[in-house]
Amino acid sequence: MGKRILVTGAGGFIGGRLTRRLLQDPEIEHITTIDKKSFEDWYTFFPDNPAVKNIVGDLTSGKVADLATKEIDEIYHLACDMGGMGFIEENKTLCMLSVVPDTNTIRAAHKNGVKKFLFASTACVYSSIYQNEAATKGLSESMVHPFDPEDGYGWEKLFMERTCRHFNEDFGMETRVVRYHNIYGPVGTWNGGREKAPAAMCRKVIEAIENKTGEIEIWGDGEQTRSFLFVEDALDGTLKVMNSDYTRPFNVGSDYGVSINQLVDIIEEIAGVKLERKYIKGPLGVRGRNSDNTDVKKLLNWEPKISLKEGLTKTYEWIYDQYRSK
Repeated sequence: MGKRILVTGAGGFIGGRLTRRLLQDPEIEHITTIDKKSFEDWYTFFPDNPAVKNIVGDLTSGKVADLATKEIDEIYHLACDMGGMGFIEENKTLCMLSVVPDTNTIRAAHKNGVKKFLFASTACVYSSIYQNEAATKGLSESMVHPFDPEDGYGWEKLFMERTCRHFNEDFGMETRVVRYHNIYGPVGTWNGGREKAPAAMCRKVIEAIENKTGEIEIWGDGEQTRSFLFVEDALDGTLKVMNSDYTRPFNVGSDYGVSINQLVDIIEEIAGVKLERKYIKGPLGVRGRNSDNTDVKKLLNWEPKISLKEGLTKTYEWIYDQYRSK
């Protein structure tokens, strides 16, 4: 009998794509997907595939977590309340409360004999002392010390990373941790306040063109730096980590850092437009953040394949279609 998989947060941006990718694996017999959103709000949905069982359920309920994890071999735990910097800076309590579905799910997984549990963490766990300059060096996996993660969201993710470690040490559960660095791509959140910078900037450029304003608003001075990883590369990295023998966390991100101004430059080039930039106050997060992929390249032979311009082109075209059809 093949493997039985559970994907939590399967109605989300990464979760739905991950489910589609897992369906291509001949070693997988069945996939259970769960998300608290109603089915019409799932980004990717497989209602007619007999190999997939889709569940609308809230993992803040221990009973739901217990039922979802029964007869499961491996779990990809992606469920959480999150979004771009605007969302996580203004919703710290909501981000912290992800600890409830996280702990419910891993406890139920242990109770029901799940063999492997992968947790989707974030670069927001890294100590802010290394991220005070725009021209920052990449963050290696050890740079969570001394502990000073992003308030709210980063603290919760760091706590759950530690929880995974102790479930492995105390109970022998095989846990895996991926630290995502700004995953983007088409078929994801592009408006409403939870979108991340690439989608937000694509939308703002489109709005400027469609509304003929000739300008774009940017939070801060636009010199804050980040790296951005295309979603298909993120899936490759996630599967590499899950199928490895390592219980330690790994970065799954791009080591190509750009400023927000440079990000806008690329999107303007894709759109064939040049806009006036209006710099305004807004949530900024750390000054500079980039991924150090030394360990994941050396130990897992993984690195991104899709360039930022290629990924942004695909993202821009999809958001443009969504904007014009709304």
